[in-house]
Amino acid sequence: MDIGGFLQTIFYFIVAIFILVTVHEFGHFAAAKLFKMRVLKFYIGFDFWNLKLWRTQRGETEYGIGAIPLGGYVQIAGMVDESMDTDFASKPPQPWEFRSKPVWQRLIVISAGVIMNMVLAAVIFIIIAMSYGESRTPIATGVYVPETSVFAQIGIKTGDKIVEVNGKPVKYWEEVLDPELFTSAVLTYTVERNGERLKLDAPSNMLTRLNDEKGETMRPLMPAIVGETLSGTPAEKTGLRPGDLITRLDGKEIRDWSELIATVSASKNKDIEIEWRTANGTVPKDLDALNRLAKNGTVKTARITPNDDGKIGVQLAQVMSREYLALGFFEAIGAGFAQTAKMTTMTIKGFGKLITGEEDLRKNLGGPVKIAKLAGQSAEQGAGSFLLFLAVLSISLAFINIMPIPALDGGQFVLISLEGLLGKELPLKIKMAVQQAGMYALLALMVFIIYNDIANP
Repeated sequence: MDIGGFLQTIFYFIVAIFILVTVHEFGHFAAAKLFKMRVLKFYIGFDFWNLKLWRTQRGETEYGIGAIPLGGYVQIAGMVDESMDTDFASKPPQPWEFRSKPVWQRLIVISAGVIMNMVLAAVIFIIIAMSYGESRTPIATGVYVPETSVFAQIGIKTGDKIVEVNGKPVKYWEEVLDPELFTSAVLTYTVERNGERLKLDAPSNMLTRLNDEKGETMRPLMPAIVGETLSGTPAEKTGLRPGDLITRLDGKEIRDWSELIATVSASKNKDIEIEWRTANGTVPKDLDALNRLAKNGTVKTARITPNDDGKIGVQLAQVMSREYLALGFFEAIGAGFAQTAKMTTMTIKGFGKLITGEEDLRKNLGGPVKIAKLAGQSAEQGAGSFLLFLAVLSISLAFINIMPIPALDGGQFVLISLEGLLGKELPLKIKMAVQQAGMYALLALMVFIIYNDIANP
């Protein structure tokens, strides 16, 4: 990455973190003010060891920007938080202090940051829906169907093009995989294969079969287009370049990236033949460019040997055509809330898979380095893409903060709820010990995440 690209990545990373942290901390700030609590500090970034980039005093509150841009905090009088300030403990509770307020008010203040992050995500999705409409994915590249999928069992094959569902012509994937279809009494797909149309009936227990498959469903065909070749790998040595379309490997036709991965994984340290159509370093931006490459690109062949891990060193590019349908005001609001709910569900399921070990934690856990990279990449694709990135990151931030971990909002929520059940405040020593343990755990986690970012770029 050149210096200009690096500076741009850093800039958009700072913009993203500044927006998300400001919105989150403002939630705590506004809720505290609503219940007449004194807010002593409002900081974006941490000012550990008194490292500040800027500060100003306005009334009872010190506003500032800390030199460590990995979060932020609001210090509320009478509350054990990131500042570890316990000077208030030796004095009687004051009316303006956090500890003197009813449990329900304290719970709202603690939850307000997460709520504001969810509100931000919903607002962004609504703005995107109003500005760009609702995205649709045209059925253009055909379908990829895993052999174990129920769709394969009813007769749909990789490369087929779906033209009708229950006798109704369809244009978009969202129509083909509409969840409502799987609860209907009858479900028939009409596919086009080699110029012929075939009608294929789905089983009556389609929804159950899909749930049993755990994601083994059909999807758009994704041609094996090289997005990047890694330095020193078999792909680079063979001459593969970004934009090249891999068409055959070890004598097998490659129609989808998953077929490429399967063949390469099964060919560790085996010398095999690879065939591709070259794009001379230019990655196709749309389906028209991909079709031109598939028909007119120069055919090249070579020998390639996958490494010990069953890899050749390519990162694949996705060429996905999308259309956007204009939405009215109220339609956009509905679509925005629906998208927020959908992304929240996906986030929770994703974290669940990481915790249970179904997904590789090291490869899927991203920290500041990965966030910065994604911020820069999304910004390069336009304002809409950057806003979408912000919305998804805001939901992730909300989910992480509400987890019942000491030093996070969720941990504080648990402690306050416990105080409500007990009818009294927990001893300060216990709360300090929990807060300190949480802070050390978070610092250790941050070190691991940063290391993981560097080790798994």
